[in-house]
Amino acid sequence: MPRTIHPTAAVSPKAQLPDDIEIGPHVVVDDHVAIGERCLIHAGSVLTGHTTIGSDNTIGPCATLGTPPQDLSYRGEPTRLLIGDSNVIREYCTMNTASTKHDRVTRVGSNNFIMGYCHVAHDCEVGNDIVMANWIGLSGHCKIEDKVWFGGMVGMHQFVTIGAYAFIGGQTGCRSDCPPFMISEGRPARVVGVNTIGLKRRGFERDAIDALKEAQRLIWRSHLTVTQAVDQLDTRPEGVTAEVRYLIDFLRGTHAGRQGRAREILRH
Repeated sequence: MPRTIHPTAAVSPKAQLPDDIEIGPHVVVDDHVAIGERCLIHAGSVLTGHTTIGSDNTIGPCATLGTPPQDLSYRGEPTRLLIGDSNVIREYCTMNTASTKHDRVTRVGSNNFIMGYCHVAHDCEVGNDIVMANWIGLSGHCKIEDKVWFGGMVGMHQFVTIGAYAFIGGQTGCRSDCPPFMISEGRPARVVGVNTIGLKRRGFERDAIDALKEAQRLIWRSHLTVTQAVDQLDTRPEGVTAEVRYLIDFLRGTHAGRQGRAREILRH
């Protein structure tokens, strides 16, 4: 498509734009913004800060990307927002650049469908192929692994990680990590089962899903603690599937002290 910029848009001559972009009415694109090929920026969106956006993205209307972090220690340092390719970022979404407490980058991957009024805070890492329903709020330093699905109105505490292929039910409050392959819901979030439908849609075989169901029963529905259950799974002579191995490693990472590493980041 040819470059189309509405006459009411305020586009900085310093912004890096391709020849095939469409920018709608009353859009603002500031100096340090770089946008890839074939992007569509709907009316009223604001792209600011040190923000780099990949190709084939659809943004807005009225999305705001690249505003400063909502962090009381931030003093205007140049930090970044990086967005991948082929994302749909719907109306009134907000994404902030990073703080200075980690690597100064907020990251959003590719092929994500991010619905209206979602917020991605400073220093977050959002993976690929993620579906976020309306009103999802990610606090600072959260990490969303690939292929996660969210119901609406989910809130996440700082430094929470959501494992790959998880499903987070609507109105869930995530105060701590939510494991991969599982359905988590409630306030606070708790595991209620395996994400069976989601895994089938993603092409997982029945044996892999059955192994995850067995692991889920042992970890969350037996008399054992999580640590005891994980150790028992890990010492089975027949071994475990790749999916259960990933679940074990994720849970051990959680109990090894992601929150401790969070405190270390906050000291700097």
